[in-house]
Amino acid sequence: MTSPYRAVLGAAFDDLHPRLRVYFDALPDGAVGQGSGVFETVGTPRRWMWPVLALFARAHVMFPVWQRDVPFTVVNRAVAAADGSPAVAAVRRFELHGRPAIMVDEIGVGGGALTDRLGDPVRTEARFAATVRDGGLRLRSTAVWLVVGGRRVRIPNLLAPVVVLTERWDDATERQLVSITVALPVVGRIYQYRGRFQYGIAEQEQRSE
Repeated sequence: MTSPYRAVLGAAFDDLHPRLRVYFDALPDGAVGQGSGVFETVGTPRRWMWPVLALFARAHVMFPVWQRDVPFTVVNRAVAAADGSPAVAAVRRFELHGRPAIMVDEIGVGGGALTDRLGDPVRTEARFAATVRDGGLRLRSTAVWLVVGGRRVRIPNLLAPVVVLTERWDDATERQLVSITVALPVVGRIYQYRGRFQYGIAEQEQRSE
């Protein structure tokens, strides 16, 4: 199964750092990607946003916190999207102080662009423009939808949050660096997490019947 990142980036995929190509390429049959590390920051110091984030926390998207030095793990699995196209389902476990939390999403391809469906059940969907810079990957949202009662409702661009993700490799620490920010027009940044982690491919555990 082709990686959605390779499908969208085309020849530019080979410009990624070799260690990032491992992360973003298709997983071998019967394998999963596993990573662990520490987020320097998670959430937002803007407490007036926390009641809104609490709604998304119930669906495993964002969390009403502002914490530092948060251990986390990530597990990536190759799946097929609803239309049969290749996708990657990720489960991230945040060891928030006092209570762990889970974030889930599924990256696929739609209209020739990367799309991310977030939540369980899905609560938001975003479409991204993808570029490779200095061996790293940068994603910037170009459209955002809310999913209400199973229906996708697009947020007008003038009001839509802008999501920016960057992933790069740091040779000095031999760690992958990740940063995600969510910003609203006029208001500014309302959510973020950034940190570093190690990642590798492992055999998928078989479930007993």
